[in-house]
Amino acid sequence: MKNTLFFIILAFLAVSSADAQSRKERKAMYDSQYNYEIQSLGVGQDGTKLVKIWGYGKKADNALFEAKKNAVAAVIFRGIPGGNGAAPTPAILSVDGYEKNAAFFDDFFKAGGMYLSFVNSTTDGMPGGSDRIKMKKGYKVALSASVNYDQLRKYLEEKGIAKKLDAGF
Repeated sequence: MKNTLFFIILAFLAVSSADAQSRKERKAMYDSQYNYEIQSLGVGQDGTKLVKIWGYGKKADNALFEAKKNAVAAVIFRGIPGGNGAAPTPAILSVDGYEKNAAFFDDFFKAGGMYLSFVNSTTDGMPGGSDRIKMKKGYKVALSASVNYDQLRKYLEEKGIAKKLDAGF
Protein backbone atom coordinates (compact mmCIF):
# COMPACT_ATOMS: atom_id res chain seq x y z
CA MET A 1 0.00 0.00 0.00
CA LYS A 2 2.84 2.39 0.85
CA ASN A 3 4.52 1.67 -2.49
CA THR A 4 1.32 2.39 -4.42
CA LEU A 5 0.78 5.67 -2.58
CA PHE A 6 4.42 6.63 -3.18
CA PHE A 7 4.12 6.01 -6.95
CA ILE A 8 0.86 7.97 -7.16
CA ILE A 9 2.45 10.97 -5.43
CA LEU A 10 5.55 10.67 -7.63
CA ALA A 11 3.41 10.56 -10.80
CA PHE A 12 1.41 13.60 -9.64
CA LEU A 13 4.58 15.61 -9.01
CA ALA A 14 6.00 14.68 -12.42
CA VAL A 15 2.82 15.74 -14.23
CA SER A 16 2.47 19.02 -12.32
CA SER A 17 6.11 20.02 -12.91
CA ALA A 18 5.78 19.22 -16.63
CA ASP A 19 2.67 21.42 -16.82
CA ALA A 20 4.49 24.29 -15.08
CA GLN A 21 7.36 23.98 -17.56
CA SER A 22 4.88 23.99 -20.44
CA ARG A 23 3.28 27.22 -19.15
CA LYS A 24 6.71 28.87 -18.89
CA GLU A 25 7.51 27.89 -22.47
CA ARG A 26 4.17 29.23 -23.74
CA LYS A 27 4.71 32.51 -21.88
CA ALA A 28 8.22 32.81 -23.35
CA MET A 29 6.84 32.22 -26.84
CA TYR A 30 4.09 34.80 -26.31
CA ASP A 31 6.54 37.38 -24.95
CA SER A 32 9.02 36.81 -27.78
CA GLN A 33 9.85 39.87 -29.86
CA TYR A 34 9.44 37.70 -32.97
CA ASN A 35 5.85 36.69 -32.21
CA TYR A 36 3.67 38.75 -34.55
CA GLU A 37 0.15 38.08 -35.74
CA ILE A 38 0.34 39.38 -39.29
CA GLN A 39 -1.69 38.78 -42.42
CA SER A 40 -1.11 40.02 -45.95
CA LEU A 41 -3.97 42.13 -47.29
CA GLY A 42 -2.63 42.29 -50.81
CA VAL A 43 -0.34 44.31 -53.00
CA GLY A 44 0.09 48.02 -52.31
CA GLN A 45 1.50 50.76 -54.48
CA ASP A 46 5.10 50.37 -55.63
CA GLY A 47 7.31 49.57 -52.68
CA THR A 48 4.55 49.18 -50.08
CA LYS A 49 3.08 46.13 -48.38
CA LEU A 50 -0.50 46.06 -47.09
CA VAL A 51 -0.88 44.07 -43.89
CA LYS A 52 -3.24 43.44 -41.02
CA ILE A 53 -1.29 43.31 -37.76
CA TRP A 54 -2.29 42.85 -34.12
CA GLY A 55 -1.05 44.72 -31.08
CA TYR A 56 -1.61 44.30 -27.35
CA GLY A 57 -1.87 46.95 -24.64
CA LYS A 58 -3.55 47.86 -21.37
CA LYS A 59 -5.47 50.56 -23.25
CA ALA A 60 -6.76 50.33 -26.82
CA ASP A 61 -4.61 53.33 -27.86
CA ASN A 62 -1.48 51.61 -26.57
CA ALA A 63 -2.40 48.46 -28.49
CA LEU A 64 -2.81 50.52 -31.66
CA PHE A 65 0.70 51.97 -31.37
CA GLU A 66 2.04 48.50 -30.55
CA ALA A 67 0.43 47.23 -33.77
CA LYS A 68 2.24 49.90 -35.81
CA LYS A 69 5.52 48.94 -34.18
CA ASN A 70 4.79 45.26 -34.80
CA ALA A 71 4.09 45.92 -38.49
CA VAL A 72 7.53 47.44 -39.04
CA ALA A 73 9.26 44.86 -36.82
CA ALA A 74 7.58 41.98 -38.65
CA VAL A 75 8.77 43.30 -42.01
CA ILE A 76 12.33 43.65 -40.71
CA PHE A 77 12.74 40.47 -38.66
CA ARG A 78 10.15 37.95 -39.87
CA GLY A 79 8.84 38.85 -43.30
CA ILE A 80 5.25 38.87 -44.53
CA PRO A 81 3.39 35.71 -45.51
CA GLY A 82 1.80 35.58 -48.93
CA GLY A 83 -1.92 35.92 -49.48
CA ASN A 84 -4.64 37.92 -51.20
CA GLY A 85 -2.69 38.10 -54.44
CA ALA A 86 0.63 39.04 -52.82
CA ALA A 87 3.73 36.86 -52.85
CA PRO A 88 5.55 36.21 -49.57
CA THR A 89 8.03 38.91 -48.63
CA PRO A 90 11.28 37.78 -46.99
CA ALA A 91 12.59 39.43 -43.84
CA ILE A 92 15.10 42.25 -44.32
CA LEU A 93 17.38 40.92 -41.55
CA SER A 94 18.11 37.50 -40.14
CA VAL A 95 16.71 36.43 -36.78
CA ASP A 96 19.81 37.58 -34.89
CA GLY A 97 19.68 41.04 -36.53
CA TYR A 98 18.17 42.62 -33.43
CA GLU A 99 20.83 41.30 -31.07
CA LYS A 100 23.64 42.48 -33.35
CA ASN A 101 22.17 46.00 -33.56
CA ALA A 102 20.29 46.29 -30.26
CA ALA A 103 21.25 49.92 -29.58
CA PHE A 104 20.10 51.03 -33.04
CA PHE A 105 16.76 49.20 -32.81
CA ASP A 106 16.07 50.34 -29.24
CA ASP A 107 16.33 53.93 -30.49
CA PHE A 108 14.49 53.14 -33.76
CA PHE A 109 11.49 51.58 -31.96
CA LYS A 110 11.25 53.99 -28.99
CA ALA A 111 7.99 55.89 -28.51
CA GLY A 112 7.68 58.36 -31.36
CA GLY A 113 10.72 56.79 -33.02
CA MET A 114 11.80 56.64 -36.63
CA TYR A 115 9.77 53.48 -37.29
CA LEU A 116 6.60 55.60 -37.52
CA SER A 117 7.80 57.16 -40.77
CA PHE A 118 7.58 53.77 -42.51
CA VAL A 119 4.03 52.75 -41.52
CA ASN A 120 0.70 54.33 -42.38
CA SER A 121 -2.60 53.29 -40.87
CA THR A 122 -5.22 52.57 -43.51
CA THR A 123 -8.04 52.65 -40.98
CA ASP A 124 -9.31 55.94 -39.59
CA GLY A 125 -9.79 56.07 -35.84
CA MET A 126 -9.96 53.19 -33.42
CA PRO A 127 -10.90 49.82 -34.94
CA GLY A 128 -14.07 48.23 -33.65
CA GLY A 129 -15.89 44.91 -33.78
CA SER A 130 -13.67 41.86 -34.19
CA ASP A 131 -10.61 44.11 -34.68
CA ARG A 132 -10.83 45.36 -31.09
CA ILE A 133 -11.01 42.65 -28.45
CA LYS A 134 -11.21 43.30 -24.71
CA MET A 135 -9.00 40.79 -22.89
CA LYS A 136 -8.28 40.05 -19.24
CA LYS A 137 -5.37 42.49 -18.96
CA GLY A 138 -6.14 44.97 -21.70
CA TYR A 139 -6.92 45.05 -25.41
CA LYS A 140 -5.98 43.21 -28.58
CA VAL A 141 -6.34 45.53 -31.56
CA ALA A 142 -5.97 44.79 -35.28
CA LEU A 143 -4.67 47.48 -37.60
CA SER A 144 -4.74 47.57 -41.37
CA ALA A 145 -1.52 49.27 -42.37
CA SER A 146 0.69 50.07 -45.30
CA VAL A 147 4.42 49.53 -44.67
CA ASN A 148 6.82 51.32 -47.01
CA TYR A 149 9.06 48.29 -47.52
CA ASP A 150 11.42 49.79 -50.11
CA GLN A 151 12.11 52.97 -48.11
CA LEU A 152 12.59 50.95 -44.92
CA ARG A 153 15.10 48.65 -46.62
CA LYS A 154 16.94 51.64 -48.12
CA TYR A 155 17.09 53.34 -44.71
CA LEU A 156 18.51 50.22 -43.02
CA GLU A 157 21.07 49.83 -45.82
CA GLU A 158 22.18 53.48 -45.45
CA LYS A 159 22.62 52.97 -41.70
CA GLY A 160 24.72 49.85 -42.33
CA ILE A 161 22.24 47.55 -40.62
CA ALA A 162 21.10 45.57 -43.68
CA LYS A 163 23.22 44.39 -46.58
CA LYS A 164 22.47 45.87 -49.97
CA LEU A 165 20.74 43.48 -52.35
CA ASP A 166 23.52 43.87 -54.92
CA ALA A 167 26.28 43.23 -52.34
CA GLY A 168 26.43 39.49 -53.11
CA PHE A 169 26.83 36.75 -50.59
